[in-house]
Amino acid sequence: MRGLAWLGFVIAAALVVAAYLCFGEPFVGVNRLLVAEGVERVVVVELRAPRLVLAAFAGAALGVAGLLLQETLRNPLAVPELLGVSSGAAAAVSACVVFGIAVPGAPLVPALVGAVVGGSLTLLAARGVVGPAAVLLVGAAVSAATQALMLTGMSLSDSREQGVLVRYLLGSLTGTTWNTVGQTVPGMLIALPLAFLALPAVGLLRLGEDNASVLGLRAGGARVGVLAVACVLVAAVVGPCGPIAWVGFLAPRLARAARPNGEPLVWFVWCAGTGALLVVVADLLARTVLYPIELPVGGLTAAVAVTVGALLHARRRGLREALA
Repeated sequence: MRGLAWLGFVIAAALVVAAYLCFGEPFVGVNRLLVAEGVERVVVVELRAPRLVLAAFAGAALGVAGLLLQETLRNPLAVPELLGVSSGAAAAVSACVVFGIAVPGAPLVPALVGAVVGGSLTLLAARGVVGPAAVLLVGAAVSAATQALMLTGMSLSDSREQGVLVRYLLGSLTGTTWNTVGQTVPGMLIALPLAFLALPAVGLLRLGEDNASVLGLRAGGARVGVLAVACVLVAAVVGPCGPIAWVGFLAPRLARAARPNGEPLVWFVWCAGTGALLVVVADLLARTVLYPIELPVGGLTAAVAVTVGALLHARRRGLREALA
């Protein structure tokens, strides 16, 4: 069964990649992908390929970040959108645009600063609260505050900047080039290996803070370190793409559904793969369904994730009632 699951995923990924490169205006046949010339080559190599790579990077990073947050805080709703991380990163990038602030390493550096500040505010405000649900409520309040700041900043910008900011804040891969992909690579090269190295600590934190401490782990410091890695992952995506919402919620759910008894390493791979596949499919639909109008990919991922999450919750509740 495990081999069949991997095989099914590889086949699905290959079909999605081929569809992504082929569909759109103009349509490019599968037999032309490797030998495309002229306009077809520009469309495939310079327009669709970098966008595909960035979508895969974004989905993988958000899927792994969601896994780290959920396992560290032991709550399936611990996602960047509810902990002030995504909104903090987006607010920092938006402020640089509105006020014309030139920051070295933009957009990764301001996004990273915003993500760390947003996540830190949540953790500081949540000190002393009891239960993971209370932490999420505090995080939701911090997210709402940063979103209010973003809207205030937008009101200070001119109409052209407002249009750009609205699309950015909804999550979009429009205008992606290989240069945009290059802006994401440093964060990915730093954060993904760190996330991999943090997996043993994540496995211990799943047992609870007391049990982790008994096993020799400094739970408080380990949790802060894992959350910092998650912030880098989110910043690497939010910087160039905006907040592509709720991928960090859905990818771990799908990973656990595929491998319910898996170890953190197995879930790490599945979260990266399912997150990448989710964003690629969403972006394919975003640019083709209502062509020439392009939908925000973040809106599509949010709608799908919330719907699937509600269905999974209803199914689990129905099973509990049936067993009661």
